[in-house]
Amino acid sequence: MFIDSHCHLSFPQYEQDRTELINRLQNEGIDYAVDIGTEEDNWANVLSLSQQYDFIYSALGVHPHEAQKINDQTWERLKKLSKDKKVIAIGETGLDFYRNLSPKEIQIAAFRKHIQIAKETGKPLIIHIRDAYQDAITVIKEEKAYECGGVIHCFSGTYESAKILMDENFFISFAGQITFPPVRHGGKNNYPELIKKIPIEKILIETDAPYLSPVPKRGQRNEPAFIKYTAQKIAGIKGLSVEDIARITSLNAKQVFSISVIKNEGRITYPIRNSLYLNLTNRCTSECAFCVRYKTDFVKGHNLRLHKEPELEEILNELKDVEKYKEVVFCGFGEPLIRLDLVKEICKNLKKRNIPVRIDTNGHGNLIHKRNILPELKGLVDSISISLNAENEEKYFKICHPSFGKETYAKVIEFIKEAKKYIPEVNISVVGLPGVDIEKCKSIALELGVGFRLREYDEVG
Repeated sequence: MFIDSHCHLSFPQYEQDRTELINRLQNEGIDYAVDIGTEEDNWANVLSLSQQYDFIYSALGVHPHEAQKINDQTWERLKKLSKDKKVIAIGETGLDFYRNLSPKEIQIAAFRKHIQIAKETGKPLIIHIRDAYQDAITVIKEEKAYECGGVIHCFSGTYESAKILMDENFFISFAGQITFPPVRHGGKNNYPELIKKIPIEKILIETDAPYLSPVPKRGQRNEPAFIKYTAQKIAGIKGLSVEDIARITSLNAKQVFSISVIKNEGRITYPIRNSLYLNLTNRCTSECAFCVRYKTDFVKGHNLRLHKEPELEEILNELKDVEKYKEVVFCGFGEPLIRLDLVKEICKNLKKRNIPVRIDTNGHGNLIHKRNILPELKGLVDSISISLNAENEEKYFKICHPSFGKETYAKVIEFIKEAKKYIPEVNISVVGLPGVDIEKCKSIALELGVGFRLREYDEVG
């Protein structure tokens, strides 16, 4: 189920069939929709719609095109209406220097006032920026908009702008324009390159309906159900499934807008793409500086913070339909080989069903159990990925903080060498942190005769 984080269901384009369209939304894969007010005259309609339907929420603001129409009463009314529980954001507001339908200085003043109201009311912002990214960033920084955060709607800027805005506590939202042909406004459509760089954990999706109908619906009136085409495009760029995109972007929207209940129960099994991952423990013998568990409970939209470690019966019960996945991967918030006996029992069950098995590990298994455990994995594990993360002992210790001390790096190298004797496919992985010599790490993999995988920093799963 998707969340359309930005649409205009109250606009006149839906006057003839609005009720029919809204009544079928949830059957068409829309869990929630955020209906955006763009000027004072349509706020009442927007709020009325969200009060009529549980799964529709409101955002109220004045579009930069309409900024010159604002008066003192507008601001007072916005503050009052924003107290309604169905109003989940302030906006859309921002700067549009492409059309300049309101003078620039008036747009900037209105934008500043929206930010102030958002901070006063504790609501996030929905921001429209066109041909004005540098000016908008200046206002966002000066007004300390990171205190409320929010969404940059229908993003059309550079990665450099996106990076600054993400650092200022904003999510980046994409609409149907990312599906358009490569040539756009006389220039190159670089959305694929841009989307590759932005972590999926910072992306929202929207329709901006009735505008920006995606391919293959261009030329038609847009509607929330068409959001799936934007999701398909992002899935292809990110190498994820559409289900992954729906789950992750919906979680992102719930977090930024504080809508719905986010489940706080840690997952034992969790699908990403066409693999099924197993989360056996949150215990680990490393404290890696880059580890996602120090920032969030979620990986690719799944809560991995376990309240208790699962037992064999619980896990096998969740593996009843495992045949639909291409592989099972032992990888969670902790080091799976801490629970070696459990891993072996699960693997035995999976091998009887001809399910390929991979283990993602920090390579401390022999140190943990004070013996060579790799012969015990022979015939049970098809592939193992071992985190190396540095080209020498000193850097490894600084990055990973292993509980076994500085000699751990040498022991991980020994573990890699030993793994080759018992497991068909062995790879080492390295997170692309600043200061890590990636080429040297590749050379180490080549010398050891194993595969190499570079993991992007801040891109988990």
